[in-house]
Amino acid sequence: MDAFSDYYSAFLDGQYDCVDRIVLNAYYPLGMSPGGFRTWWRALHGTDDDLDNAHLMRMAGRFGRRARGWAKKNGVPVIDCAWGERKHELAEQYLPTAPRQAGVFCILVGRAPYPVWDVRRFGTNGIDLRRKKAQPYVNHYSFHIWDRDWGHVTVKMCGHPPFTAQIILNGHEYVACQAQKKGLVFSKEDNCFTDITDAAALGKAADTLRSTNAIGRLNQVCARWVNWALCLALDVTEQQKSGFRYQFSIYQAEYSRNLLFQRGRDLDTLFNGVIDRTRTLLDIPLIKTIFGYRQRPSQRSGEHPREEVVTETPRYDLTVFKIHAGPLTLKMYSKGERVLRIEVIVHNAGALPCGRVLAKFVEIVGRLQSILERFMQVVRCVDASCLEFDVLETLPTASQVGSTRVGGVDWNKPRMRAVLQAVIALAVLPEGITSAAVAAKVRECLACSQDEYQPRHASYDLKKLRGKQWIDKIEGTHRYEARAHGLQTMAALLVLRDKILKPILAGSTSARPQRKPKQQGRLDEHYQVIRAEMQTLMQELGIAA
Repeated sequence: MDAFSDYYSAFLDGQYDCVDRIVLNAYYPLGMSPGGFRTWWRALHGTDDDLDNAHLMRMAGRFGRRARGWAKKNGVPVIDCAWGERKHELAEQYLPTAPRQAGVFCILVGRAPYPVWDVRRFGTNGIDLRRKKAQPYVNHYSFHIWDRDWGHVTVKMCGHPPFTAQIILNGHEYVACQAQKKGLVFSKEDNCFTDITDAAALGKAADTLRSTNAIGRLNQVCARWVNWALCLALDVTEQQKSGFRYQFSIYQAEYSRNLLFQRGRDLDTLFNGVIDRTRTLLDIPLIKTIFGYRQRPSQRSGEHPREEVVTETPRYDLTVFKIHAGPLTLKMYSKGERVLRIEVIVHNAGALPCGRVLAKFVEIVGRLQSILERFMQVVRCVDASCLEFDVLETLPTASQVGSTRVGGVDWNKPRMRAVLQAVIALAVLPEGITSAAVAAKVRECLACSQDEYQPRHASYDLKKLRGKQWIDKIEGTHRYEARAHGLQTMAALLVLRDKILKPILAGSTSARPQRKPKQQGRLDEHYQVIRAEMQTLMQELGIAA
């Protein structure tokens, strides 16, 4: 149990982790390059004399005719979808009723851009083979399948060679199928378990997706259904003749931690309070590094990645706290009546520095889990900040770091407060905090130039925090990591000054009576009561107000 879940354990009935949505790419490596594609064509046809755009279009047309012909023969509906239509929701209307038979139950056809091959011939045998710059819209066929082990599986395949495909799986569907086989009793709402009789047994079923055996299971389900769809483009003889064989890589993955509350009212009160207390302390341009994403302007062009913190309420019973950072997203949201889900999503596994081939699946899941737990620990420390009784007295005193004597922490100085804000915002970084990142954040907070605050200044200020034992230096590196009690102390100092002392004193020392606003929140009411008491207290102590 992580620190966040443990802190609110009195309100929980249980929890479970689950690998959620999994998207895999299926591709033929030889067909991804011009020379490899030409070699494959020669193996298939014996020569590349007929390699031209007309023959490529004929292969795409043959795939579409075979798919529609098979569907008509087997009574499977084929639906042509408009642009922007929610295909997965449309396919769910055709899910087979119990007992569900394994196989394809629906085919959706949609148009999407794809870099098809463009063949230009010149001279006697000259061929210029390259991808089209302006990607045309071509048909993509989504085969919606019911699998006995994985539930609803989607195979989305392009009809143009080399017939790249995507396989979309859902971890909750897999766990539900395994739980039914074991005879477990549970209630499931959409993509979430809302009532569990044996949480330990269900957790074991979910943990199988984080073991090394999950790689074999993924490979089996992908090979089973992708190879079936490939037979509509190339029969078995053509596959063997040309050596066509798919390889799989991870494109997207989601990892979630689901907290099952005893009462829905407790969930709403707790979650809304967490949002109010933590979202203002999150810094998005730096928090994006929590996911392992680093902006390299020399290697990235086009639009800047989406970066934002938003609180959305799309439905009355759903509150979403979402962090976007380029191809990565972290979400906290209520699911159903009593479930709080904390979820990390990698929209492109290439953003993680561990590779994305299928053999790296367990490592990718482990990185997502560590990102999730680090974030939950930071949220817990910032949400439940606290001060020890002697912190304010010992702040300005000097401390010792090794053989070096360093100064104290003066929280009245804007520079030191900016350093505290930077450390809190950067505490979620899985690789640690750097002085350069702290310097960049401090310059942003103080609106100063690079010459006024450099990484050497940040190193000195970080040494002060090390002297207070709020942060530690990672051994063998130039990076730092924040301690849990250090995060709580730094957050409490900022909240105490900005949310308590400043607003209360500003209202209490005003000689003119303030007019109450028409609409007041809970905090405003608390401030009004405290200000009235503060004025009485100041008069008793003889302080001019």
